[in-house]
Amino acid sequence: MPNMRAVQVSRAGGPLELVERPIPEPVPGTVRIKVQACGICHSDVLTKDGLWPGIQFPRVPGHEVIGTIDAVGKDVPARWQTGQRVGVGWHSWHCNFCDSCRRANFFACETGVKVTGISLDGGYADYMIAPSTGLAVVPEALVAAEAAPLMCAGLTTFNALRNCGAVAGDLVAILGIGGLGHLGVQYAAKMGFRTVAIARGKDKAPLATQLGAVHYIDSQSADPGAELTKLGGAEVIVSTVTHGPAMTATIAGLAPRGRLMVLGAAGPFEAAPLQLIMARRAIEGWYSGTSIDAQDTLAFSAQSGIHSMNESFPLEKAPEAFDRMLSGNARFRVVLTTGN
Repeated sequence: MPNMRAVQVSRAGGPLELVERPIPEPVPGTVRIKVQACGICHSDVLTKDGLWPGIQFPRVPGHEVIGTIDAVGKDVPARWQTGQRVGVGWHSWHCNFCDSCRRANFFACETGVKVTGISLDGGYADYMIAPSTGLAVVPEALVAAEAAPLMCAGLTTFNALRNCGAVAGDLVAILGIGGLGHLGVQYAAKMGFRTVAIARGKDKAPLATQLGAVHYIDSQSADPGAELTKLGGAEVIVSTVTHGPAMTATIAGLAPRGRLMVLGAAGPFEAAPLQLIMARRAIEGWYSGTSIDAQDTLAFSAQSGIHSMNESFPLEKAPEAFDRMLSGNARFRVVLTTGN
């Protein structure tokens, strides 16, 4: 087989290296994907810095993948065919036989979820191998580079919102207008929620309105909890930030029985027990989702005209693109393209 380009990490904390590898062959239960685009997610730091327990090197990162099926291994369901457009996200495999899987709690698979770009090589490459359990159909209307971030950032926010318990017309707040938040505001608005965007600085107000928010709260100049209370209290606050005190500041703005859903891997934050007890408020962590959730995300995005705001780089500039993501200055997702 001819060689392909891949960007790998050879050791924990090592650099991203552009190398040549043989194009891999699919094993039973897997397909080979010709990668067109792969988003760079902050979670890719877990691979680059070797923070995931048991990770083996060298490893190719990347779990926001869009491409086409190039070859099909044995024992792959007939629904997956050569030439089909597919996406692969974080959650690529679960065992289907442990008690958690039997209860459809696939995120809690006791055998251990296989994570794209961590448990197996991901999409910073011309080709990759993916279990058929991790595949999502990509609508033709979506351009690969625009669709790639929807496989993680989009999936996480969309799936949280559709499972949050709010109904159309309810007040729902998105904390943070960044890589996840700018998508969360769009999804919340398209789902019919009375959408509030919360971020730092008055300069983000026009963007919040453009994305579909009907209210904007500048957390630098106002208390977000108090402002949400003035609006009647939020049934749901979806937190996409990684700053614990920013989440703490919103809890008082939850309506009775309101929920704070934590999506960002933030540092510790505080919640006063009486704030929760007296109004029966709840705090819940949210896992991104499985391949069918990703497929629903892509379909809803195509139907509703939801777009990720991206900066694109060619595969060979992966180190530069990764640094751009880490800088926090990207607006808002960073995507690698292969030219395939």
